[in-house]
Amino acid sequence: MLDKVFPKIHQEGYKFLIIAALITIFLYFLSGFLGLISLLLTIWVYYFFRDPERISINDERFLVSPADGLVVDISEINGPKELGLENKNFKKISIFMNAFDCHVNRSPCSGKISEILYKPGKFLNASLDKASEDNERNYYKISNNNREDIIVVQIAGLIARRIVCESSENQEVEQGSRIGMIRFGSRVDIYFENYNPLVKVNQKTIAGETLLANK
Repeated sequence: MLDKVFPKIHQEGYKFLIIAALITIFLYFLSGFLGLISLLLTIWVYYFFRDPERISINDERFLVSPADGLVVDISEINGPKELGLENKNFKKISIFMNAFDCHVNRSPCSGKISEILYKPGKFLNASLDKASEDNERNYYKISNNNREDIIVVQIAGLIARRIVCESSENQEVEQGSRIGMIRFGSRVDIYFENYNPLVKVNQKTIAGETLLANK
């Protein structure tokens, strides 16, 4: 029960939490009202960086969601040109993470990360389609146990200014394992070929647990 009320936080959050707490103490001595507002913001910082445990299905027939958030797009599209996949047709699911969602991202399948590519860019609203091509982003090409390529793309948003990658090339990952996070509002796209979507637009997802697609 305590884990629900006081979840553990991601290591990226400690410095922000300390800064917010110090500002709260300073403002409290200036004004009780300002101190209260700052306290509420400090609580928000704590919950933004929460990093709860998740239980994945561990079944190669399914892809699990790489992010908490809202499904904003399901489409068929060419693969990312940055990875040389522009001539291959993929299904793509886009998940928008607002400022209240957990921002820790997870692998949709078990396998090996065969490539990681960072691409600098703009900071448009992450809910827009243009964000997939114009914003700062980080690509993960994951080769699953059937040697199929699953692409996960972390996309920075309007407020976000840092994509945190916690993985490395040739790393073995388990379905639902942590691969990184994005700070303060963002989006994650997932590209795949031989699966059928199980979710709908405007459906909420939970990283590592929601079943996105199956064979």
